[in-house]
Amino acid sequence: MLPVRLDRDARQPLPVQLSGRIRALVADGTLARGDRLPSSRALALDLGTSRAVTEQAYEQLVAEGWLEARRGSGTFVAADGARPARTRPARAPQPASTLVRLDTGTPWIDPRHSASWRRAWREVSAARPPAGYDDPAGLPDLRLALVEHLARTRGLRLGPEEVLVTAGTTDGLRQLLGVLPAGPVAVEDPGYRAAAETVRADGRVLADVPAGSPPERLDGLRAVYTTPAHQHPLGRVMPAPERVALLAAASRAGTLVVEDDYDSEFRYDVAPVPALATLDPERVAYLGTAAKSVGPSLRLGWMVLPAGLREAVLRRRATTHDVPSWPAQRAMVSLLRDGYLDKVVRTARRVYARRAQAVAAALGPHAELAGPLAGMYSTWLLPEDVAVRARDAARAAGFEVNLLSAYCRSAELTGLVVGFGGVTDEQLGHALDALVSGLR
Repeated sequence: MLPVRLDRDARQPLPVQLSGRIRALVADGTLARGDRLPSSRALALDLGTSRAVTEQAYEQLVAEGWLEARRGSGTFVAADGARPARTRPARAPQPASTLVRLDTGTPWIDPRHSASWRRAWREVSAARPPAGYDDPAGLPDLRLALVEHLARTRGLRLGPEEVLVTAGTTDGLRQLLGVLPAGPVAVEDPGYRAAAETVRADGRVLADVPAGSPPERLDGLRAVYTTPAHQHPLGRVMPAPERVALLAAASRAGTLVVEDDYDSEFRYDVAPVPALATLDPERVAYLGTAAKSVGPSLRLGWMVLPAGLREAVLRRRATTHDVPSWPAQRAMVSLLRDGYLDKVVRTARRVYARRAQAVAAALGPHAELAGPLAGMYSTWLLPEDVAVRARDAARAAGFEVNLLSAYCRSAELTGLVVGFGGVTDEQLGHALDALVSGLR
């Protein structure tokens, strides 16, 4: 059996402890490449834990590339090509460029799904690109695949002619603002910083709407931008009465509601709430992205607009050709039809749920959770001086964690926004240790 023992009184969950112990055994050479590990059942009996603990630890290490599961043979230490380099957290203050960022935008990508990715690009390379300019709405096959995806996952009943392909949420917002009549645009406060900057870059007056408190009046606003599925950065889900009230206020004022469907797919406990656009498609502009599932580097998203705005965007695109590249769109078709997105979301949801619990176990005794555990980050309310002290302790250990105040314009909320998507379990554990040391 493995020379591993677990501490049931420790703050870290048992699966996180176990994955860390095994990772260390591989890194220091105690477990060599190709070594076979005990079965999850046998290891659970030896450690006196449930089998779920060992299965979760093995699953995480396979996902990170330390181990590999061979059907019918067992679990083995990965070969050279699969095993990542060992990483060590910094122990002294580091330049900002070298810090490991615990941000809200970097997802966890499961390396086990790389076969689907390679297959998608093989299909792209084998296909002949179109001779003329791309369809200004986006590749027809991709729009059809997105219609099926959005109906199944977000409750949107659409025709392919209603979907426009974008280079992501921010790109969709930029194109929408480009055809929207002049006037102020409101963004939640605290809220998504890129949205606020995009509004300013369009030359518009930026208004603040308090997050979690939908206004009764929206008079004078051309549009209001919101993240109802998982408010960024507080993490709330907008409840049904607030959704109805927001749409009613928008209808009275003639204001467009811009729905950024951020992080909607990563609920751990219940099914995602249907999109706001299902309630009033002629009042809501819906923006979605593959950045949190496939990854941000692909630069692909989608938007569904009221008919008049959709036609205006298409007229503009007919001359600007402002659509993602054909290879990227074609690859996305393959990923959707292969079921890649569904597999990624299912696996990532389990990883995020486990990491969210680890963050809650570490920070819960010291801070107040701002919203339900969901998505790939959590926000913790603290006095500003305490949050700064914890942030500085994390920096000294080699990690960058955002202050909640950085997302505020006029709101006076303070605390920490802790992302856990783009890091390993080991890195997250070290970062949490540093944060807690600054909170004591």
